[in-house]
Amino acid sequence: MELEALRSIYEGDLCFRELSPVSFQYRIGESGDPKAFLIEVSWPETYPQTAPVISMDAFFNNTISSAIKQSILDKLMVEVEANLGTAMTYTLFEYAKDNKEVFMENQPVNTVTSVSNSISIGTPDVPPSKKKEKKEQLSKTQKRKLADKTDNKGELPRGWNWVDVIKQTLLR
Repeated sequence: MELEALRSIYEGDLCFRELSPVSFQYRIGESGDPKAFLIEVSWPETYPQTAPVISMDAFFNNTISSAIKQSILDKLMVEVEANLGTAMTYTLFEYAKDNKEVFMENQPVNTVTSVSNSISIGTPDVPPSKKKEKKEQLSKTQKRKLADKTDNKGELPRGWNWVDVIKQTLLR
């Protein structure tokens, strides 16, 4: 029943992902936000009488310090204890969305930029210049010959490279 409710509530939500009928992921925050994180909730056999397994081990969370991850998990477990015995996946996702700023207040924002800077070590920080493609320079004679071959639209006449079949047959 909770599975159907989650599917109908989060239908079309790009932040929600159903990994299996008992495992779900939800991205808190926009994908470009350095303070965004991903929560994975998995239901054990005896859920909701027992607590769901909550994980933040997704690759998306690699920029978040382990202390922040543990703090978020601890706060979510308090919510789990309060809702034990009831369907709580939606409640956990909404609680995390509502408290995102509180969860991530100690997370340094420049973590992502430091990762990208370490990748570009050894290359100058000069923005790549846009090179214009050089057009082939034609001489006046070449331009005149080209103009003589083409019509007023700049197109070559139909059959300009055909072999003159009639002349060939008449010469035989």
